[in-house]
Amino acid sequence: MRFTRLAALYRRHFREHRRERMFLASMSFFLTFAVTRVLVHWHRARESPFRVLIGDTHVHHLVWGILLLLLVGYTWLIQADTGPNGHRARIGRLTATLYGAGAALTLDEFALWLNLADVYWGREGRASIDAVLLFGALISAGLWGQPFLRAVTRHAARLVGRVTPRPTQLRSG
Repeated sequence: MRFTRLAALYRRHFREHRRERMFLASMSFFLTFAVTRVLVHWHRARESPFRVLIGDTHVHHLVWGILLLLLVGYTWLIQADTGPNGHRARIGRLTATLYGAGAALTLDEFALWLNLADVYWGREGRASIDAVLLFGALISAGLWGQPFLRAVTRHAARLVGRVTPRPTQLRSG
């Protein structure tokens, strides 16, 4: 699929800025959650796992998520309804993406702040997965980005249909 066609589909399906922000937030949320889980599992399997330490304190990734959420909230407060429309749209896209990432980093360790104990790998850690699923359902990419994703799927199917050789019909006679 050519990039220009994808960009045109994107512009067509995200004319409404609120829908675009919800789509970007949900995509960022799910992508950040998936990447975080993979990295945490990968680092845990190593002999010396990667940890961010300040002094002797292990800084969990929920801290970075909370900081991102605070930054996004503050940015929204100072930029809401200011500047030209194009500038507002760009800031809106950026804050939506950062919001999704911050929410994912924070909710991935929901069990930690619920139990006030590092239960990431314990049975209680399942609460984090539940929180992510519930919040993910709220900002679901399938709900907010459905028209765009459906159009991309149809376009990709048409491209595959052009590339896939079609069997020739045999004529009897």
